Amino acid sequence: MTDSLTWLAEPESIAYGGYSVVLARGLESEELVARIVEGLPGRTARPLGELTAEDLVEDHELEFAGDFEGIALHHGRSGDLAFAVAYGYWQGELGVRPEVSRGGAEVFHVEFEEENGKPVPPFFAAHRDGRQICHLNLHLDHTWGSGEVEGEPATAAALTAELAAVGLPDPDRPGADLHRACLEVLGRHFGLTLPRALVREAALPAVLLETG
Repeated sequence: MTDSLTWLAEPESIAYGGYSVVLARGLESEELVARIVEGLPGRTARPLGELTAEDLVEDHELEFAGDFEGIALHHGRSGDLAFAVAYGYWQGELGVRPEVSRGGAEVFHVEFEEENGKPVPPFFAAHRDGRQICHLNLHLDHTWGSGEVEGEPATAAALTAELAAVGLPDPDRPGADLHRACLEVLGRHFGLTLPRALVREAALPAVLLETG
């Protein structure tokens, strides 16, 4: 299973409402989830056992715009990468702080609020050993942020050069094409993959992020 990240750019690739995916190198998925939850004051993680994505969403009423408090994380591993995929109403709440990568880990967060009417572009951030090394909006425009790769100079310069090599930024290119092209470059640069069948079809460990 060596899918790239590009399938995330397809409509409703994970679920209605968009996607929030965290990938990590140097952490087990259980530790990744625990560190994500540390950054969500007032929430605790209740294990649900192993569920498919469909069962997780249906059994716990996690359709976007349904239960406005319900969030769950599906997690697992593929190769050297642990991953955590969010379901439910994660928009605006589920951030990933640089501290998640403390102790020498690498952590990558890519998200897209697909049904936000503003609209919001896809975003990507990379963290290493407790610090953010880069972030960008995947439309590479000035509607949200600078439209450039920001972060540590060496990483930002290298990634900017790789994007330029495939003709980006390109203000005349549709947003969906920019989204997919950026995901392809990011996957190649950081060595990131996410198997579609594993995420969409396999029974994986899940936790419900409860309040109170």
